[in-house]
Amino acid sequence: MDKKTVVEQTEKYYLPVFGRYDMVLDHGQGCKIYDNEGNEYIDAFAGIAVNSLGYNHPVLVKAVAEQAAKIMHCSNLYYTEIQAKAVRLVAEATGMDRVFFANCGAEGNEGAMKLARKYGVSKSPTKYKIISADESFHGRTFDTLAATGHDYYHVGYGPLSPGHVLVPYADIKALEAVMDEDVCAVLLEPIQGEGGVHVPSDEYLQQVRTLCDKYDALLIFDEVQTGVARTGKWFAYMHSGVKPDVITFAKGIGGGFPVAGFAVPERLAHVFKPGDHGGTFGGNPLACAAVYATLATIRSENLVDKVAEKGAYFMEELLKLQAKYPAKVKDVRGRGLILGVEVAGEGKPVVESCLANHVVVNCTAGNVIRLVPPLIISKEEIDTIVAALDKALAAL
Repeated sequence: MDKKTVVEQTEKYYLPVFGRYDMVLDHGQGCKIYDNEGNEYIDAFAGIAVNSLGYNHPVLVKAVAEQAAKIMHCSNLYYTEIQAKAVRLVAEATGMDRVFFANCGAEGNEGAMKLARKYGVSKSPTKYKIISADESFHGRTFDTLAATGHDYYHVGYGPLSPGHVLVPYADIKALEAVMDEDVCAVLLEPIQGEGGVHVPSDEYLQQVRTLCDKYDALLIFDEVQTGVARTGKWFAYMHSGVKPDVITFAKGIGGGFPVAGFAVPERLAHVFKPGDHGGTFGGNPLACAAVYATLATIRSENLVDKVAEKGAYFMEELLKLQAKYPAKVKDVRGRGLILGVEVAGEGKPVVESCLANHVVVNCTAGNVIRLVPPLIISKEEIDTIVAALDKALAAL
């Protein structure tokens, strides 16, 4: 189909819940994507930090194709070799002991909160409160919406799930003020992504850990966006040395295949009994093949260290832009390859200018240009992204 037909047919039949750009993507290679008219773009968005190995990575493609030819799906009532292999690598990468597979980040967070509620209520029938942060994003189910700190996601959905409390992010005094014996969990992103790429201090995360220990509340880190080498460590919590009780993951862990979940230490392995939680598609063989191939490739190609190196280079180049345009760039922040450039005014013109120069970036929180390229991005491609941002800022 030509571009016009694709757009018209999609608009006719798909629910109008997305604001789409006027382009039809066709295929990708490495960190480049191509539309159906043959135009090439460097992708600094990676499908919202999902395509960790870029596009058409031979190891991932081979693993998924071979698994699809064997068995794509079976019930979790049976064992599969590929799930055994995948779950071991996830446990090693997260630093946890037990893993549950789901299909998307919201499901992972939902499962983590269910586990926390089950844990809390086993101690006391009133121990079910979950505290999360303003400007957070944890998903679009009713419970993850209630934990999400953006009012505009809540509009029109009536009463949300009870038992949720929101506090300002990175404000330990605000958290102290609402902590009590009825709190079963504190749910935080170790770096806020959707909220504008906000990086809290290590001291703050350490203080949160101390509060959770004091009140026997589980500390849940939502690492849907920050996990899987994105920050230059396997998971972002490893920068601070603050280990959560539950860690959730999704996005980059399947290299583009939809898969998610959460992981816990052995002491929480039996909070759920058989039948307490589950899912038909979570941990299916095809998803597990993608997980295994992605994590094994990140390990074999030493991408964790390379992300730290390239992230430092990217940050340095972005800080040069800030120095060049001090009235237009308010802040540059992030860690590894999750970076945010906060501009004065709306960020949409920057995104559109970059797109016109064949570079894909994203704007979040209204005025923060979010940069989450594939982990395999080269310094030369980073230079091209920075050059496009330079042109966009000059015209802003």
